Amino acid sequence: MVFKSHVFVFIGLLLVLFACERSTESPAGVSGDHHAFTDTYQPPHFQDSGRIEKIRSTKAVVDQIFKAHFENNHFPGMAYGLVVDGQLIYSNAFGLANTETRTAATTQTDFRIASMSKSFTAMAILKLRDEGKLSLSDPVAKYIPAFARVRYLTSDAPPITIEHLLTMSAGFPEDNPWGDRQLADTDDELVQLISDGISFSNAPGLHFEYSNLGFATLGRVVGIVSGQSYQHYITESILKPLQMNDARWEYSEVPKEKLALGYRWEDEQWKEEPMLHDGSYGAMGGLICSVDDFSKYVAFHLAAWPPRNEEESPIIKRSSLREMHQLQVLGGLFPDNRTRSGERCAALSGYGYGLGYRQDCKGIVSIRHGGGLPGFGSEWRFYPEYGIGIVSLSNLTYGGLGSSNAKALDTLIHLANLQPMTLPVSAILSQRQKEITEVITSWPQDKLTVFAENFFMDQSLESWKKSSSGLWAEAGKIEKVNPVQPENQLRGTFIIECEKQNVAVFFTLTPEKNPLIQQLDLTLIPKEEK
Repeated sequence: MVFKSHVFVFIGLLLVLFACERSTESPAGVSGDHHAFTDTYQPPHFQDSGRIEKIRSTKAVVDQIFKAHFENNHFPGMAYGLVVDGQLIYSNAFGLANTETRTAATTQTDFRIASMSKSFTAMAILKLRDEGKLSLSDPVAKYIPAFARVRYLTSDAPPITIEHLLTMSAGFPEDNPWGDRQLADTDDELVQLISDGISFSNAPGLHFEYSNLGFATLGRVVGIVSGQSYQHYITESILKPLQMNDARWEYSEVPKEKLALGYRWEDEQWKEEPMLHDGSYGAMGGLICSVDDFSKYVAFHLAAWPPRNEEESPIIKRSSLREMHQLQVLGGLFPDNRTRSGERCAALSGYGYGLGYRQDCKGIVSIRHGGGLPGFGSEWRFYPEYGIGIVSLSNLTYGGLGSSNAKALDTLIHLANLQPMTLPVSAILSQRQKEITEVITSWPQDKLTVFAENFFMDQSLESWKKSSSGLWAEAGKIEKVNPVQPENQLRGTFIIECEKQNVAVFFTLTPEKNPLIQQLDLTLIPKEEK
């Protein structure tokens, strides 16, 4: 089933209801969200106008990737959906939501998404932060007094803060097998656990270690600060505004014909896992959702990119979403990571706020999170610079779907020849490029005002004249100056094609109001390497 609503449609509807005024100018000293900004900034964009149709053409191949994974790993049921530029481009489902009734799994079937719930918790914390109701540097004991009596590993351990919990660096031990079985615990039972004492694996703030207890604690903070239950706050503040109307926390509230039951594969057969009721640990893994509904959430995160001058969603600021996506604590380096084609390509991974971060040797960034509980396995991921994301859900215990999601996205990038967003050249970069080309062959005195105060201190004008004279003698007559390839608003490179060799030009500008050239590199390159 193809869901064609664009994420900006429901954001637009929300803005009609909650619109507020914004000005490009602010009085001096005004803090908060109201600040001055430039109206000349041009955000990155996709140059290929046919990218959507090219991606649609990959459906059969992506279907086969998931079908093979489904058949080879004994999944009872599975569903997936591909989101591009705010649209659910295509989706599919395989197998059964209920093996007894033979109910087919569909993209509207509700699966428990397990730890994929954690990003909703992180979003709630940042939303409350943005509203001035808490600070990420606050000690957790400010909201849950039982933490004031916690016995740390060392005398010099810092108090656990909200940010420690968000980044899985509070010093708690990895607790997946145990944490999964605490889902239905009450708030009182959670606080009692803390009061009875916590065992630490590390001092806070030193290492990433996956903690369900940490996110259950964050859920309690959300409840205390908002004055509502965690589940009610998430539902009213995030799910309903995103029109995720079928999402639920308690499985008994889901219509039986829509609910996926959970199974494990044992003794060459599927054995039904008891469904877990919702409770205080719902903040770490309790949400129940369909692919159709979750695709709206994927689209919302993708819509945070790139930074731009547009109205904000009333749900949460784009900058706060991007904050969730940034690497906050290092997880590890994987030197043997490999690409779709089997090429070795080292990757760096870590954790943001409720989301995992990964960047490979080619610079491709993926933001993601998996989920696993008795009876369920899931994963979602997206590539911000490519505008694509995917979600897959299953009803098999800890059914690993990350490899299929990665293979699907990497394959469609290859088949559709997708390119990342392209950054337009800023006006100042374009201006300085023109001025550089007017100077670097003869260095006329009346043209040198475009260079910053450091420039001729770092290398004298006489030295520049001598070195560039030799360079142009080897390069020959200038034939063509190519456009700047920007790295950002104030740094770029361009190629000057010459008679005998080409010249690569790199330059970077100062942070002054009128940015000047602080660094300039001229490098001879063979003509075929332009």
